[in-house]
Amino acid sequence: MEPIKIEGTPKTPSVYFDASSGKVEIKGRSIPENSIEFYKPLIDWLDAYLASPAPLTTVDIQLEYFNTSSSKCILDVFKKLEAIYKSGHEVIINWHYEEDDEDMLEAGEDYQSIIKIPFKMVEIDG
Repeated sequence: MEPIKIEGTPKTPSVYFDASSGKVEIKGRSIPENSIEFYKPLIDWLDAYLASPAPLTTVDIQLEYFNTSSSKCILDVFKKLEAIYKSGHEVIINWHYEEDDEDMLEAGEDYQSIIKIPFKMVEIDG
């Protein structure tokens, strides 16, 4: 399976999905013109990955900011990861947030309350 590597822009996050290492990373800002269009290849990739995931999938989400339409797409990404977790594979989600960014911490906690995967809140120095 080919990895996905997308360079970040001022409006879209950098993305790195690699099946062989089980790494899933989304970092930066997520305010694309069309969130569904941006996230669809990621969701499709996770669908394919579900067929034979790595024994451990490590997810690193480190967003400075995301808009409402991105939040729905990010939830869709988490739902795909939840399917992998429910199929008996280990999935760890690291939700990174800056120490003074209460909103981003709360966003991670909100996702954690919806998705039944262990989340690790990771505070980073602003």
